Amino acid sequence: MGREDVLAWVESPLQLIGAAEWAAAHATTVPVAGRLTPQISATADELLARGARFGELEPYLGIPWSLLSRHGHWLVGDGFSGQFRLAAAVLRPHRITFLDDGAHAIAYADTLLGHRPYHRPTVEERGITTLVAPFAAELIHRRAADRRAGMFTAFDLGAARQDALADRGFGIRRHDFSWTRASAPAAPELGPRIVLGSALPVDGRMLLVDYVRWVRDAAADGAVYLPHRRETIEQLDAVATVPTVRVHATGLPVELVLAGARGPLDVHTLRSSTTTTLPLVLEGIGATIHTGRVRRSSPKAAA
Repeated sequence: MGREDVLAWVESPLQLIGAAEWAAAHATTVPVAGRLTPQISATADELLARGARFGELEPYLGIPWSLLSRHGHWLVGDGFSGQFRLAAAVLRPHRITFLDDGAHAIAYADTLLGHRPYHRPTVEERGITTLVAPFAAELIHRRAADRRAGMFTAFDLGAARQDALADRGFGIRRHDFSWTRASAPAAPELGPRIVLGSALPVDGRMLLVDYVRWVRDAAADGAVYLPHRRETIEQLDAVATVPTVRVHATGLPVELVLAGARGPLDVHTLRSSTTTTLPLVLEGIGATIHTGRVRRSSPKAAA
C-alpha cells in the first residue's frame, strides 16, 4: 500500500463532485471507487467530459477491499457508512479526508468531536458495523493527532466547531465549487423558475399529497421541475399532474445541471444540502433560493 497514494471512495453523485473538486484543488489525478448505480455512472461520465482529474474509475458493490488496500490516503464520501467503519478498522489507512455527504457534514463533524454517537442521524444501527465503530473512531483520532485526517467541505462548520476540530488535529479545508463553475458548459435554457425535487416523500418524512401541494404552490406561474435521483415513478407521476410544471429529468445532480446558468434564477427547494451548495454554484448570477416548509395535512385531510 502506498502511504500517500490517494483513492476516492464515493457512494453518491454529490460525493463524486467533491472528489472532482478535491482533485482540482490539489492538482492531483485521483482514481475512483464508485458505487455501482446509474446516477454515479452518469455523473462520472459528465465530470470526465468536463475535464475532471480522475484516474481509473472502478464500479463496485459492497466494500472495494482490493482497491482500498492498495491506497494509503482515502477520500471518503460517507464517514457514517458502516462499510467505511469496517474497512477502516481492518485496513487502517495512513490518511483520511472526508468529503461532503450532503447536510450530514455538520453532524459528522460533531461525531468527530464526540458530541453525538457514531451513527447516521435518525438511523438505528445493529450488527458488526456498530461493533467496529469504536475501533474506526480510534483510528480516525490517531490519524488526526498525527495531522493525517481532515475534511474537505462546502459547508460552514462554524468557528467554534472548526476550532475544536483543529485542536484535535483535523485539517479543515472549505471549497466553493470553483472547479464545477469553471468547467461548466452553458446550462440548458430552462426558464427563470426552477423547482427541485425532493426525496422526503420517499423517506416517509412528508405525505405525497403535501408534497404535490408544495410543488403546485412553487410552480404557480410555471416552472421546470428537476427530479431528485431517488424519486419514485409514483411521485413523478403525481408531480406531472400539476399543469404548470414541466418535468426535466437529466439523471445528473442539480449542481451540475445549473452550474452553467447565465441569467437570474428563482430556485424553489425543500430544506436539503442544496440550500448550501446552490448559492455557491450559482454565485454571481443573481439567483434566489427559496426554501419551502413542510406543510402537513391532518390525518382526516390525508385520508
